[in-house]
Amino acid sequence: MSASFTAAASAEFHDLLPATRRALAHRIAVAQSEGRSPSLVGAVVREGETVWSGACGAVDGQRPDADTQYRIGSITKTFVAVLVLRLRDEGLLDLADPLRKHLDRDLAGAPAGAGDATVAQLLSHTAGLAAEARGPWWERTDGALRPALADVFGEGAQPHPAGRRHHYSNPGFALLGALVERLRGGAPWHEVLRREVLEPMGMRRTTPLPAAPHADGWAVHPWADVMQRENVVDTGLMGPAGQLWSTAGDLARFAAFLLHGDERVLSADTLARMREPAAGPEGEHWDGGYGLGVQLARSQGGVLFGHTGSMPGFVAALWVNAAEAVAGIALANVTAGPPTGVVAADLVRIVAEHEPRFPQPWQPLPAADPELLALTGPWYWGATPLALRLRADRGLELRPLAAQGRASRFRAEADGTWTGLDGYYAGEVLRVARTGAGEVSHLDIGTFVFTRQPYEPGDAAVPGGVHPEGWR
Repeated sequence: MSASFTAAASAEFHDLLPATRRALAHRIAVAQSEGRSPSLVGAVVREGETVWSGACGAVDGQRPDADTQYRIGSITKTFVAVLVLRLRDEGLLDLADPLRKHLDRDLAGAPAGAGDATVAQLLSHTAGLAAEARGPWWERTDGALRPALADVFGEGAQPHPAGRRHHYSNPGFALLGALVERLRGGAPWHEVLRREVLEPMGMRRTTPLPAAPHADGWAVHPWADVMQRENVVDTGLMGPAGQLWSTAGDLARFAAFLLHGDERVLSADTLARMREPAAGPEGEHWDGGYGLGVQLARSQGGVLFGHTGSMPGFVAALWVNAAEAVAGIALANVTAGPPTGVVAADLVRIVAEHEPRFPQPWQPLPAADPELLALTGPWYWGATPLALRLRADRGLELRPLAAQGRASRFRAEADGTWTGLDGYYAGEVLRVARTGAGEVSHLDIGTFVFTRQPYEPGDAAVPGGVHPEGWR
């Protein structure tokens, strides 16, 4: 397939095919029916555009649509994380900062270790804090019951040492909301969110309290087809953990932002860092984990990032598959019903299976430094063969030639070195070592030496030297 044909095909099939649209509609119909939800709205984003939305059930006697508000619960946490990462990019905080550096006088009554937890640990739920706020049940009680941060914490407020394990914490995001307010001059976190995130991206239907048209929340009896209305409360200081209301349309805009970034809000590079595993998965084989304010999961549709959410009367989910540039959204107005996390992931999977993404057309580099070209090709770590490839912007990519091995991409730096972007060498520095005559001797990645030949006799670059008997 030629590059020109690929580009044309990608444009031609931007809209979903009828069979795909029917499969998506069928999935949410099954979810609404089997989950016994008064209503359910779904949406799909592909390549930054909403390509499908659908709904089942009724809100006030009418079928809801992508402009109908639902409460999104813990998806709120991802919005708060964006605010915190903005502060980081502006240099107002470091992710390694202990919380007390910025909130010391607000932490009276909080667990002793809360102030020592870092911003990154709070974002990734590794600060060791309790899962829930001091009683009564914070999701169902007025925030006026907790007028100060100290009122959020009770006995056993830090059951685990900071940094030891992932333990999901709603109070941890109450602290992050307070952090945003402190560093933004005392403005409420949701006002900061509106000004810095929602308005630039045109998300006018995302609010801390419901705005018509919106769905009411319901509890459905487990053994009879009857419902009971759920009350709506303003959770106050606990709001950053799950207060927001939004629509499928607004969340579609947010999904496109999470995938591609928006320089007015947050760069794509920072967003990519948010979805790096910070807690949970290790190595190549994992099912789920947590980044910085985003959940991570593997499904049949690939690796996903995003968040699920629930509050009394509502369940919600937003999942993004970066490899396919597809996002799925599912919102329902029932306390316990359709598994919206599974539904949103299925929407992504359906599109990925029915209409896999076209690859970007191959194009040659606009220019290539001869010295960099000379670095490409086979290198050896001991006797392990790897290949070094030249990428755009003077970037390098190291890949094993055997079935297993360590692979990483490297970003070119101004000082003539490269920094690892992923894999085993993420954050490590690649240097080109030269002889006194200026010829390339070897590559050094964090003291690991890569040579042009495997253990070439007399090669002084190999630490410890090469056995004088050579290969035999």
